[in-house]
Amino acid sequence: MSGKRNGRSTPAPGGERLLQRMYTRIGCQGRPPHFIVEFYPYANLTHTLRFESGVARVRFSDLLRRAPLAVQEAAAALLLARAYRKKAPAELAEHYRAFCREPETERRLGALRRQRSRPMLRHADRYDLGAMFNRLNRRYFENTLRRPQLGWSVRQWRMQMGAFDAALDRIVLNRRLDREDVPRHVVEYVLYHEMLHVKHPGEMARCGLRVHSRAFRAEEKKFAWYEEARRWLEQAR
Repeated sequence: MSGKRNGRSTPAPGGERLLQRMYTRIGCQGRPPHFIVEFYPYANLTHTLRFESGVARVRFSDLLRRAPLAVQEAAAALLLARAYRKKAPAELAEHYRAFCREPETERRLGALRRQRSRPMLRHADRYDLGAMFNRLNRRYFENTLRRPQLGWSVRQWRMQMGAFDAALDRIVLNRRLDREDVPRHVVEYVLYHEMLHVKHPGEMARCGLRVHSRAFRAEEKKFAWYEEARRWLEQAR
């Protein structure tokens, strides 16, 4: 699997055969779907699989472009295992985890994150994220949580409400939230959620990074307006 990079998705030569091999290897039955396999310039080590009218469109992070075949196979097997609710062979999972832990992978990933990260605004119109962070830090973290950069998205995001980028050490909230019709407790909940990502770093699990551990979810529910905020966000999407 190799290809020329142009800033957009590029075909992964040999990708369909690789996915077909892994489809059989993880124990899927029946004829495999037609796979369209591409490298995509994600800002992190993300891989996705989407079904469209009987076609399975796979996008691998272009960080895998120069990875050994065993790592590419492992990423494919883990992605398929998640989609088909199968268990990937342990040796493939270990290949992928070892690749993710390599210093060179971490270096390249950090460079990509810095290069491809979305810009942010320091200030918006209604909510002061700095003051809000300080209040949440006192109430829920006993003022022990370090403060990353805080900002708002330049454009309104369609689905995502907030993001913590560990490589850039910053929390960015969706500019859609900085409006009069958005309750303060909703903005506080989204910021609190991202603050928990600062406290609970992700860990490698299966095909990628597990960012919502049991400890994370348990602590998230301590937010005073947890249920109300989640209901509001579900209705707003």
